Amino acid sequence: MDSAIVRTTLQLVPTGILLIFGISFVGAWLMDRKRDYLLVLAGACVLFALGATSQTFGWPPGTGPNAIVSGALYTAAVVAAAEGLLRRSHKQFGLDVDAAIVAVFTVLLAYYVYVERSLLARVYIQNFGYGLILLVTALRLSALARGRIVDRILFWVLLVFAVQFFPRTLLTIGFSAPTNRAAFANSMFWQTLQLSLAVLGAGLAMAILAAAVADVIDDLQQERERDHLTGVFNRRGFEDRIARQLRKGQHSLVVCDIDKFKAINDAHGHDIGDMVLQAVARALNQSVRKGDVVGRLGGEEFAVLLPHTDAGEAYECAERLRAAIADCAFEQPGLAVTASFGVATQTTGEAWAPLFKRVDARLYEAKRSGRNRTVSDQPGASAKAGEAMPYAVSGR
Repeated sequence: MDSAIVRTTLQLVPTGILLIFGISFVGAWLMDRKRDYLLVLAGACVLFALGATSQTFGWPPGTGPNAIVSGALYTAAVVAAAEGLLRRSHKQFGLDVDAAIVAVFTVLLAYYVYVERSLLARVYIQNFGYGLILLVTALRLSALARGRIVDRILFWVLLVFAVQFFPRTLLTIGFSAPTNRAAFANSMFWQTLQLSLAVLGAGLAMAILAAAVADVIDDLQQERERDHLTGVFNRRGFEDRIARQLRKGQHSLVVCDIDKFKAINDAHGHDIGDMVLQAVARALNQSVRKGDVVGRLGGEEFAVLLPHTDAGEAYECAERLRAAIADCAFEQPGLAVTASFGVATQTTGEAWAPLFKRVDARLYEAKRSGRNRTVSDQPGASAKAGEAMPYAVSGR
């Protein structure tokens, strides 16, 4: 087989691989259409394929036009890839910056084609420039290095891909460029460039695709575990989340029930009732400590797991939560919301069911005692808070 045909075929291998990933990005977007960054990444694959096709087949003809068109396409591909990666993390360069980068690269390439003819300058502009764009992108996404395994892999593959542009270019082309097209196509620089694109480029695309699929799975898991109205864990999600924690250490459980919630619905309507549920969930979320777990067990009943918390601390936390709910302000005239709380501290090895049963008993004791109060299963907890009643404290 003619060596030129073999060389052309090998040059199109990275293009074909990236086009396959481009199609995969579109497929992933069809699974979850709110992830527009996947379309941006698919566009990057298409732009790179167009640039490679332009350069390989000499379209448009002529050294100058071909260098400028293929260079503009390559630059747009790199910028689109960087933009897509940033948008996944809710960041961006912005269309103005993207357009400016492509314009600057195109002008520089045109200068070193028509004014000061230098293939070496064009090589360094493109390779160092693309490496710098991707390196800045990686640095802006450095938080990924502390995230999930798939995010950490994505970050390090991106960083390696960005950094390799610099030593690879220096080591393979040095400070003298091939004198003609055939020599350039057979040069060490061009061969290693194709290899790095095929291996590292495909690796980066695979890492992005894996991260996108992981994002979709996480969202589905969140939808399964979250209460759609309040945003806190639903009962299933709450119990799943705390199952492992209950097997390690001693924890406390707080359960609260909104006082006279049926009367609120009857007097103000279910839309106001929903607003009250959202306000209570928000008050709980804003008042708990980092690491505490908030869930809605059903209806107007909420629960909070307090990891590694003894009875006295749990009682104080519950009182703080009760006060936060009582302080909620509503525009609806005549609407005031309070909640009753039950608190219990886990005994050694105690599972969810018996722990919840004890807390639920304390909650109903609080309801029977007049509502808007906290009842603990340990007298010492109330005493520690300075209250006269051994098991319950009156609220406002």
